[in-house]
Amino acid sequence: MALKPTYTIPALPPSGAIETHAVLREAARAHRYLAELKGRAAAIPNQGILIDTLSLQEAKASSEIENIVTTQDEMFQASLFPDHPGSPAAKEVALYRDALRCGFDRLREQQGILSNNAIIAMFRVLKRTTGGFRNAPGTALLNEASGHIVYVPPQDGTDVVRQMTELERFINDDDQSDLDPLVKMAIIHHQFESIHPFPDGNGRIGRIINVLYLTRQGLLDIPILYLSRAITARKADYYRLLQTVRETGEWEEWLIYMLRAVGDTARETLDLIEGIRGLMADYKNRLRTDHPRIYSQDLLNNLFRHPYTRIEYVQQDLNVTRQTAARYLDQLAEAGLLIKHQSGRNNYYINTPLVALFSDEERSI
Repeated sequence: MALKPTYTIPALPPSGAIETHAVLREAARAHRYLAELKGRAAAIPNQGILIDTLSLQEAKASSEIENIVTTQDEMFQASLFPDHPGSPAAKEVALYRDALRCGFDRLREQQGILSNNAIIAMFRVLKRTTGGFRNAPGTALLNEASGHIVYVPPQDGTDVVRQMTELERFINDDDQSDLDPLVKMAIIHHQFESIHPFPDGNGRIGRIINVLYLTRQGLLDIPILYLSRAITARKADYYRLLQTVRETGEWEEWLIYMLRAVGDTARETLDLIEGIRGLMADYKNRLRTDHPRIYSQDLLNNLFRHPYTRIEYVQQDLNVTRQTAARYLDQLAEAGLLIKHQSGRNNYYINTPLVALFSDEERSI
């Protein structure tokens, strides 16, 4: 029996009272923390440190929403040795990180336009495929526990393309509505998840779109606000409220949920960045005092951009010989700044206090 869509996807922006008093109050709070986060992030000397380290944390949390679970150690090792056999879940996490990078690169190349071509490119990286939007019927979202159909998205391929074209226009046309950009982000996310344009990976791609949209709007300079851990903490509410909008047309509770996630995540990310800044300052002082002959800002950056680092990374980042890079890392390991490990024939070195920061942040949720 052919499936029939269970929700009429609305034109954008949705009609009715969207920006209620409660929604705008929550948006103001989220904007306050976002502005502070944007300013604090700029104080990190190398922005790549935040993009690389925080994007992996987001990749891990976003994948957990889809029941793809890995450990910190597995995740970092998959990033460190991408060609080695390892945890399939950790490799999935690394692909999410790569998809996010792809989207951010496309956003900059296209001068702030978040196009459907960029969204498809992210999907192809995430799923290691050459495919694109769904063009065959049969997709339905099921309740994990009961197996019953919860939601049936558009089935016709031409309808999927039409809806995504409208969404692309809404994302990139800043004059189409006077909605608060954070409210608009929450609407975009709901619309994308309801169109469900890909055969798989829609949740993860939708969460990447969130942070890219904030960057596009100038609310952040770099994509470092990742909502997945906040969603994981209230996963049942996330799916319930997605469906509530479809069934009732009432947006307020969904919008407040997403805005609160933005504000809470921005505040938590502020704490994490402060932890990274403090740890960097400590390492800088110890390097300059105890290891002045090998100290450089590039070496410090390497130790924080790669919580798990290896000789090749130091060799490339500092433009030194392999022998010199190995000597630097061994010296730091002997001093207790790094912990040296071996994987097969390869050595790698862990900045354990930095990894501990991420683990502490996980436990705080």
